[in-house]
Amino acid sequence: MKIRKKGQNLQELIGNLSRHGSEKKADAWKAVARSLNKPRRKRYEISLHRIEKNSKPRETVVVPGIVLGSGEIKKSVTIAALKFSGKAKEKIEKAGGKCLEIEELLEKDPKGHKIRIMG
Repeated sequence: MKIRKKGQNLQELIGNLSRHGSEKKADAWKAVARSLNKPRRKRYEISLHRIEKNSKPRETVVVPGIVLGSGEIKKSVTIAALKFSGKAKEKIEKAGGKCLEIEELLEKDPKGHKIRIMG
């Protein structure tokens, strides 16, 4: 995959996800890499309301973009994203969930099993 011109950290993340997805045959990580490689204007912004509506308790959700704090979340969900707004992080932790960076989740679940990609 040709990586678009982006910040150094984001380029490295996209390369790692793509390479890891190919080596481990984990299509989920390749899909996250493709989503992050889109132009910034097409990057995903997901609200807590949408995560609450489309996820199950104790599920792991990957957002290849930004998690926004609009809405409420009552489920204990682990969310890995590129960025979190301050309110979103506060609400997720208050509900008993976890906020992770995508790299952290890649280390915990290298095969990409049981993750839901929202975008």
